[in-house]
Amino acid sequence: MRLSRMNRSISGKVVLITGAGSGMGRAVAHLFADEGAHVAVTDLLEDRVNDVVAEIVNVGKSAHGWVMDVTDAKAINYVVNAVGKKYAGLDMVINNAGINMLVPLNSPGYEKYWEKAVDVLLTAYMRVIRAALPYLQKSKCPRIVNISSTEGLGATKYNSAYSVAKHGVIGLTRALAVELGAENITVNCIAPGAINTPMTSQISESDKKVFAKRRIVLGRYGEPEDIAHAVLNFCLPSAQYITGTVLPVDGGWMIKNA
Repeated sequence: MRLSRMNRSISGKVVLITGAGSGMGRAVAHLFADEGAHVAVTDLLEDRVNDVVAEIVNVGKSAHGWVMDVTDAKAINYVVNAVGKKYAGLDMVINNAGINMLVPLNSPGYEKYWEKAVDVLLTAYMRVIRAALPYLQKSKCPRIVNISSTEGLGATKYNSAYSVAKHGVIGLTRALAVELGAENITVNCIAPGAINTPMTSQISESDKKVFAKRRIVLGRYGEPEDIAHAVLNFCLPSAQYITGTVLPVDGGWMIKNA
């Protein structure tokens, strides 16, 4: 007798990923394509979109790309509906698009940085979900995964705008998990720690090693694929009873006191 009828396959599912042109979003796109999903690759930069789509299609997997500025509400609605029309539905949304900034509170123009951080890292997430909701309500495996950060669980000096937005992503995740639970739409959140992406490429390898040895339990920076697999786990059909969860993928950074 089988223990369960649940499965771990996303083959044939349709997933939309924001910020899929590089780093963690690119890794998510490749992993989901490898697992048999139809991947909607979206990013601000057209060349990145084209590159990722080509990488996926050239190995016989399914992907299509759209240029999308996540600060443009009309663009979000257009792209989400274009994805839904092309694939006759949409099952999963991965909110990953991001920016990084270190700006002191008393810096000239601080409020512009604040507005940009909230627009890209929080408001855009809400807009993508709202646009996708009619499709998710019709899906048999509706999943939303929001990418926050360990900055959503703590804070770093001069990073207040970013940190506030990432805390907001966690709040949005929990609130929507409660609101959408009756429709069996799960909403979960990944909080990446120190990951080797273009955003951290300006940090020297020697500085990364010093930081990792001092602060990270596993003693190294993570890789984009570490995040991609965590995202996948939340999207599996068998993850139907997991919602409102915030998962740090940080090598043990947040638990280490000294």
